[in-house]
Amino acid sequence: FQLHDGGNHALWFLGHIATTDNFMITLVDPDHSNVPESYPALFGIGSTPSPEISDYPSIQEVKSYCQERRNTLLAILARLTDDDLATETPDGAPEFMPDFASVFETAIWHEGLHTGQLSMLRRVRGFAPVV
Repeated sequence: FQLHDGGNHALWFLGHIATTDNFMITLVDPDHSNVPESYPALFGIGSTPSPEISDYPSIQEVKSYCQERRNTLLAILARLTDDDLATETPDGAPEFMPDFASVFETAIWHEGLHTGQLSMLRRVRGFAPVV
């Protein structure tokens, strides 16, 4: 369901959060980066969600990828020390992510932003709030 033409839908949100988690992994531990070739065009910044489900990988594939990327991101966080978190991000990182700690802070608000948008789509469709 898209609220308007080109609007974000649930599968796009899921793939976008996963693809963004992978980008964040790339900043803090690039050896663990892993993104399917089609995902940046489908789910990356600036992508336009398609209303055609056939344009996307299966829901289960995207969900599994999202879970795996989040688990990887959290595993990286679990092994970092306070000194590690103060490490500057590599060249090319967004200005609002100057160090590793800010990468994880961004992951929190980024997911919150998009899950809030997803909640709005649910309400428009007549679903009760989850919480």
